[in-house]
Amino acid sequence: MEPSSLPGRLWITGAGKGIGRSVALEYAARGWGVAVSARTAADLNEVSRAAIDAKLPGKISPFVCDVTDQDAVKQAFKEVENTIGPLDQVIFNAGAHIPNEARTFSVAPFRTLMEINYLGSINGLSAVIPAFMDRRRGHIAVVSSVAGYRGLPKASAYGATKAALINMCEGLKPELAAAGVTMSVINPGFVRTPLTDKNDFPMPFLMEPEDAAKAIFDGMNKRKFEIAFPTPFVLILKILRMLPYSAYFWVVKKTTGV
Repeated sequence: MEPSSLPGRLWITGAGKGIGRSVALEYAARGWGVAVSARTAADLNEVSRAAIDAKLPGKISPFVCDVTDQDAVKQAFKEVENTIGPLDQVIFNAGAHIPNEARTFSVAPFRTLMEINYLGSINGLSAVIPAFMDRRRGHIAVVSSVAGYRGLPKASAYGATKAALINMCEGLKPELAAAGVTMSVINPGFVRTPLTDKNDFPMPFLMEPEDAAKAIFDGMNKRKFEIAFPTPFVLILKILRMLPYSAYFWVVKKTTGV
């Protein structure tokens, strides 16, 4: 199937701020009808107003939803399609980051991030996959991270959720493709968002959310399986992923001091 940039309908979670907000506005600028979800109604209403103020051709419609509530996600999916019509694309973007260290090891950050980052996407997939497979069409994307490529100090909880998402998408892709459904995994590097604003360390190749949104739209339009950016940072991390452990941990110590 050839890539198409014709306007369609998108539902994106985690759209109140950061990458999700910018993706919603990018799609609306291309004429798409966009349903945005997050836990905070005020954030979603602001995104909708921003599209109106900018006179974007596409409409953004808010649907409050907590991705950790499976029933609420299924209900939101129904409401979205009843309101804006059958979806062409869905992007499960909702996520959080909690730095954690071995010296203060606790179950709490692992449990919280698994509920939001991993199971939040699972809840969405459980609603969307059956409908898309029945229709034999549609495009689903899950936002993971380059942090899922290999383990990083102080990110063992966050990175574990992202690695799980990548593995899950790899497993789902062949089965969904056989049913006519496209699967993508989105692996951003550092993007300037409220989450990365909390980081107290250098962030190489830091991108603006608007540039990340363009990369995501282009990757979805081309139906890529992996949409990863920025390219130089992704290439470096993929090389590191191929190193034996002795070499990898040497590089980690040299670059992080841990």
